[in-house]
Amino acid sequence: MLATVAVALPLPAAAVDAGQPAPAFALPRAAGDVLTLESLQGRVVFVDFWASWCAPCKRSFPWMNELQKKYGDKGLAVVAINVDKRRADADRFLAQVPASFAVVYDPAGTAPAAYGVKGMPSSYLVDARGNVVEVESGFNDERAAALEARIRALIAAR
Repeated sequence: MLATVAVALPLPAAAVDAGQPAPAFALPRAAGDVLTLESLQGRVVFVDFWASWCAPCKRSFPWMNELQKKYGDKGLAVVAINVDKRRADADRFLAQVPASFAVVYDPAGTAPAAYGVKGMPSSYLVDARGNVVEVESGFNDERAAALEARIRALIAAR
């Protein structure tokens, strides 16, 4: 599976780590409008990279839906960046596992390259000032509560 990811996603020299500014992105949503990271300044942003073939993504989407529901009006924005080459693959996934948060599309792989994504899913928790504070590779049910607590603290601190 990692070999497939390495072929599908160009890897940068270094990955983005906690403490670094989150790389900017401007990506289209299904409706065609563009969502930028800059437009979310002042909010806590959970940036999640996903693909239709990603089995753990099927578990992470319901959790991210819950996060958006619980904290969206308190200052959290969940943004899922799809990296499928074919939009139809992403559409099939979303028909089975709906998203109640922002979904944007990056078939060229520019955003995952900028973030240094090496596998799916990968997520980056960005504080209200635009800095990465947490990087998660994969989706681990055991980490969900700790990550949610970190989100609550960041929302309270903004």
